[in-house]
Amino acid sequence: MHILESVQLKWELFQSWTDFSRLHLSNKLAIFGIGYNTRWKEDIRYHYAEISSQVPLGKRLREYFNPEKPEGRVVMTRVQKMNWKNVYYKFLEITISEARCLELHMETDWIPIAHSKPIGGDIVQYLLPGGIPKCPGLYAIGYEELRNKADNSVVDLVNDGNCESPRGLASKSDPVTPKINYCYLGIAESITLQQCLFFHFQSTIKNQSKEWASINGFLAQNCKVELGVSPKTIYIKFVEVERDFLSAGSLVECLEKAIGYPLKFNK
Repeated sequence: MHILESVQLKWELFQSWTDFSRLHLSNKLAIFGIGYNTRWKEDIRYHYAEISSQVPLGKRLREYFNPEKPEGRVVMTRVQKMNWKNVYYKFLEITISEARCLELHMETDWIPIAHSKPIGGDIVQYLLPGGIPKCPGLYAIGYEELRNKADNSVVDLVNDGNCESPRGLASKSDPVTPKINYCYLGIAESITLQQCLFFHFQSTIKNQSKEWASINGFLAQNCKVELGVSPKTIYIKFVEVERDFLSAGSLVECLEKAIGYPLKFNK
């Protein structure tokens, strides 16, 4: 729903099956939404939204407008009983690579990158995990957002026993989930995912003088340990994509729309 709203698509009134034949949807992948209004309120509201990344859009829409299918039975029953006045649809066509990019964001877990002990007193080294595929695909790099000082001071007081713990703040049964910010989306097209990630993480120690505005510069700067300040925790995630599909679509813009903010190191 967030992605569909962010690209400001118009709702289309469903009238007949010829709508879908005219649009040639039989082999398209898309993000789509089903909406409705009532006799009392003209504003269109969402009933359902989905990223149709495996099944063609035409087939999925037919299931929502076919009373013989479970999804369609719900929609048509609500129209017949006058719960709803009209039914609408909207969709944004996506490429296979964009579908995989959204899968990377919504279905793939972040993997934290460990650090070595400081080398020479003030430099740590990234320790990449095993199992990174030797194939083309998409990968993202992110970092954990640090708590602000106010949050830290409260936690410090709780840990010191100088104040009573607010409900749920320091509860062992309710751990704090880290907020991970995306900062870079990479496309491993000419070389493998493994080679791309090794390039970013293993070359940083040798390139401390490079410009900080790049992802490699950011990672290199994060290797420098200052007194009392720990390096940011860096995370990666990746998904395999066939090389032939990687050049299609607008992948950075696709991910930026999905997460709601720009990627700092993608130009």
